[in-house]
Amino acid sequence: MGGIDMEKKTLFKPGDLVKSFTGQVGLVISTKTLDKIKGNVKEGRRPGHFFAAGCPESIDYLLKVPVFFEDGTYDIMKPMNIKKTEGDLEEKRSKLEKMLENM
Repeated sequence: MGGIDMEKKTLFKPGDLVKSFTGQVGLVISTKTLDKIKGNVKEGRRPGHFFAAGCPESIDYLLKVPVFFEDGTYDIMKPMNIKKTEGDLEEKRSKLEKMLENM
């Protein structure tokens, strides 16, 4: 049987600017960035974050999306509780990217 190359589907990708259902703006981050900031940044545990006791933290950007928020915390969010931002929010994006660079 011939192998079928299937493209991995994701709802979000690193670099996407998102907003939680509570109105907080955040930046979807890569797993590499998440590993880098984990020891230095507090987990926000905001409404809509992913929590399942004993469940391994395998980031897939489909069910678990790592997001760094403008309050300086991060969360692994459920995608149903965040949405891509609309409009020109480049100022917020650059602020979040600068905060990540300084960690």
